[in-house]
Amino acid sequence: MDKLGNTMKFDSYENLSDSFKRLTFNLKNFYQVRKGRLKLGTHGTVYKEDTRQIEGYLRVLWGVGPYLTQANDSELNQIYLEGITAGTDPDSADYWGDVTDFDQLLVEMASLALTLILIKAKTWDLMTELQQNNLANWLRQINAHTMPDNNWHFFRVIVNIALKKLDVAYSQALIESDLALMDSYYDGEGWYYDGPKTQRDYYIPWGFHYYSLIYATVMAEEDPKRSECFKSRARKFAKSYYHYFDKDGAAIPFGRSLTYRFAQAAFWSALVFADVEALPWGEIKGLYSRNMAYWFKQAILTSDGLLSVGYAYENLTMAEGYNSPGSPYWAYKAFLLLAVPKNHPYWIVENIPYATNEQQYFSQPGRAILAHTCENHHTLMYPFGQSVFNQNHSAAKYSKFVYSTKFGFSVPKSTYHFYESALDSVLSVSEDDSYYRPKAKDLAFDATEDWLSYDWAPYQDVTIHSIIIPCADYHVRVHQINNQRLLFVYDAGFSNLYEQDDKLETKKMASYQSSVGISSIEAVLGYDQGIVIRPEPNTNLLYNRTLLPVLKAQLSVGKHLLISIVGGITDEALQSPKPVVEINNQEVIIKAQKRLVISLDV
Repeated sequence: MDKLGNTMKFDSYENLSDSFKRLTFNLKNFYQVRKGRLKLGTHGTVYKEDTRQIEGYLRVLWGVGPYLTQANDSELNQIYLEGITAGTDPDSADYWGDVTDFDQLLVEMASLALTLILIKAKTWDLMTELQQNNLANWLRQINAHTMPDNNWHFFRVIVNIALKKLDVAYSQALIESDLALMDSYYDGEGWYYDGPKTQRDYYIPWGFHYYSLIYATVMAEEDPKRSECFKSRARKFAKSYYHYFDKDGAAIPFGRSLTYRFAQAAFWSALVFADVEALPWGEIKGLYSRNMAYWFKQAILTSDGLLSVGYAYENLTMAEGYNSPGSPYWAYKAFLLLAVPKNHPYWIVENIPYATNEQQYFSQPGRAILAHTCENHHTLMYPFGQSVFNQNHSAAKYSKFVYSTKFGFSVPKSTYHFYESALDSVLSVSEDDSYYRPKAKDLAFDATEDWLSYDWAPYQDVTIHSIIIPCADYHVRVHQINNQRLLFVYDAGFSNLYEQDDKLETKKMASYQSSVGISSIEAVLGYDQGIVIRPEPNTNLLYNRTLLPVLKAQLSVGKHLLISIVGGITDEALQSPKPVVEINNQEVIIKAQKRLVISLDV
């Protein structure tokens, strides 16, 4: 645990400001290399090296802008004033360049635009007329280029709002068309989808709602109707997003771009910035400060005190192709709170502890069941109908049966051997005991507040209908498999922190206990053996070494029924009763908090 992170506090304006300063101080030596750039590492991305350095420099502005609204830091202010004027000057050796369609720098323009909105007097007003023209012209390039049809269109909205506020040429027509596109993605109860209807991840809170709330704040007078609509949607979303956290501050690791870490708290920050009390201020303060504190208890800083690429530790295995050494500073969006006046009620109230009486929360537009166990110290997510393509490890990040704040999830390091694939929390199949195929795209899905089902086809002649029934610390899996080829099968529980070698392996069960808790999987029907596997290191997002309980089976050509009970128990003293499963003709009866009857295909 890093000494800096271990002493960071987030419960008052002074503490949050101090934490921001201490974290940002570690960047100061890197600013000295070249104006308008930060070279923080050497690994590559899908975009070029110079873009990586510009990205790192501009992403820090998500925090610098809010910080400078109420703080005087002439050195940091000057670093950015000089870098911005040089970077937008086409005659400068440090010019950031002309952008192209789908350019990464279109993304990075948004933090610069927000900074100009927040601290115009410390940036724009200090520039010469030529420097102002250069800056406006560089930003205005976004209006002439194509972007993906997703959250990126909000970047153009923020840029044009900034240009409008600076009283220079901007495009109201593009603001309207971009916001119309974003509005077309709205799916009710505060939820959007991010382009593809199958993508509902952290880009909804730290993207759609974050930008919407900025718009609602700075455009409240010019566009009151839309501003109030954005606030109303955020209020609805807050009641759902609340369930993504646990009592200890952790949020569900799920989806892409998880190296942005405490950007998970950015939505709560944006609510306060927009003065939207979607939940009592004390609850919002608790959610924000606990998540921030959680992150700085993890090993997220390099030896230089920089934010690393990874999740709970430095880890390139789980990273996206667009994660550069500076990308993690997207997390600085959480520091928007520093732009909230010091006399705001948020800063005065006490944290309210996390508490919910809804032990199971169903969100149809969020496409997930969220479960809370162990007196809310453990939160689990059961997603359905979610998938993203052309992203690294998309099946692992979106399509497992369950995700956990305490056990995390794993991504493959390689694919030949099962242990290299680290296919936890999912069923996977192979025709020759190599290159196992997990559930990826849901061909069809259904969900209620009590269960989820998926139809998927790992091969053309293999179809699987999986039903998942959450039962507090446990969940039941029912797999109906129709295979026209020999199949090797692994049904995997949660990966668990590898601390010692004691484990339980029988023909019916596999289990492993660590200081985190107990991960177990028990056969009800159809499996041959329970074993505990050691996956490749650095595949799990929370722990760099893990053990994984699994059930194995070998299936001849035909129709098969597999049923298992999976446990993720973080406190034996508080654990819920294990569900009882009975098979009666064409029905599976589960007796847990409720009695459920699952009808099987004939």
